[in-house]
Amino acid sequence: MAEELLVNDAKYMGHLTKSLLAVAFLASFGSSMLYGYNLAVVNSPAEYIKDFYNQTMLERYGWSLDEGALILMYSLTVSIFAIGGMVGALLVGTLVTKYGRKGTLVRSTVLVFLAGALMGFSKACRFPVMVIVGRFITGIHSGISLSVVPMYLGEIAPKNLRGFLGLVPSIHICVGVFIAQILGLHELLGKKEDWPLLLSLVVVPTFFQLMLLPWFPESPRYLLIEKRNVHATIAALKWFRPKGNIQAELEEMQEEQRSLSSTHTVSVLGLFMDRCVRWQVVTIVVVNIGMQLSGIDAIWFYTNDIFENAGIPGPQIQYTTVGTGAIEVISGMLGCFTIERLGRRPLMIGGFTFMGLCCAGITISLLLQTQVSFMRYVSVACVVGIIAGFCIGPAGVPFLMTAELFKQSHRPAAYTVAGCLNWLSNFTVGFVFPFLQMASGSYCYLIFCAICMLVSAYTLFIIPETKNKTFMEISQMFAARNDIIDDESIGFAPADGHIRMSKMNGYGTLGLHGER
Repeated sequence: MAEELLVNDAKYMGHLTKSLLAVAFLASFGSSMLYGYNLAVVNSPAEYIKDFYNQTMLERYGWSLDEGALILMYSLTVSIFAIGGMVGALLVGTLVTKYGRKGTLVRSTVLVFLAGALMGFSKACRFPVMVIVGRFITGIHSGISLSVVPMYLGEIAPKNLRGFLGLVPSIHICVGVFIAQILGLHELLGKKEDWPLLLSLVVVPTFFQLMLLPWFPESPRYLLIEKRNVHATIAALKWFRPKGNIQAELEEMQEEQRSLSSTHTVSVLGLFMDRCVRWQVVTIVVVNIGMQLSGIDAIWFYTNDIFENAGIPGPQIQYTTVGTGAIEVISGMLGCFTIERLGRRPLMIGGFTFMGLCCAGITISLLLQTQVSFMRYVSVACVVGIIAGFCIGPAGVPFLMTAELFKQSHRPAAYTVAGCLNWLSNFTVGFVFPFLQMASGSYCYLIFCAICMLVSAYTLFIIPETKNKTFMEISQMFAARNDIIDDESIGFAPADGHIRMSKMNGYGTLGLHGER
């Protein structure tokens, strides 16, 4: 009977072991946290960096930069991090296929040490390009790790913990932003002489990751499906689930392997041409572009300027910014601990909707603050609301979705596409926002409002809930929308009634054994 071949959900349920928790925090600590740190670290010493650029130009060429050129050079310093991220995202597919998930994370640490040295010694060498190149290299590292960490954690996690572990990196991103804000205070490293040290501290968490992560196993799915090493797969599963039912999970991975038996790792072009994953590709495009064009990068990159425009006194801005960082961490933890109870869709819909309302609120409050004095506090509250709404769901769920919506053969290419779009959007906001703000003033936040509402509506009407679903089950959920049921998946039941997965690159629906 078909029922006998359907695996009971309880067989795939896993417990949160010390090994799983340790690798999730270690991978995120040395990679994802650096992304958050580098997003915010240039905010506090902005004036000192601009002054350094101006002084070196005066020393070398005898003339100083005007305000427009200085804004352009600083915008390049901020946004080149995203260009590096896009380069890193393009490398993800090749790296994870050749070196594995954990192997890629370990090897990419060399980039952080190189970037830290360049930024740390830039002031002593009186060479501004070292700051820009260092930011570019840290961007490459973040572009790699921002995709590889959720891919790694998504593949080692049991399905009932995939949401929780998948949002651990987003918590670390928030922690990285918060640490950058704390260290950027004038009482700590926010002084004129200390900004190179502030930029180069990225080497510290990377050092701990390099020392400890190599001792953890590679992704069991990578070992079995791509390397076909059953013994290493079993050893990795036993490491991550000392007391779990690894037999049931191994069988589920082998079923996925059989469904992909004639499919090699798909290229980016192959991903776009494969109609079996049409709506999955559209989904990652929408959520990853929406994630960055929601306005969060404008908030992170230019928090001080936003608060200054809102009328917050200069000496108080840095403390207000640190307060927003604390809100980020709390919101990220709230999303992480509720995702397995609420699901992915509520966090996405609620987060983007709340962000959209707060973006509209910023516009209204900035327009009215000259007439109504308390509106400056409404503006700050809306900034906090955008950050909270983002960190609860949109900060991490899109990366988790990219892992969940694709099978092993398509996942590296999917992360390459998602990462490139994410970083391209990040660069666009970081580079264009200052000029957009000068051209349209307070109305620029209405653009972000519209984008947030559109992504929320797309999630509501298109994206199914993937909580507690295996990768095979998720692919079946998209089969009808991809129009592959009628012509290639449905057949007549043979006498034995056995069911199997239609071999549509593994993206079919439940078919019947004996179909042709």
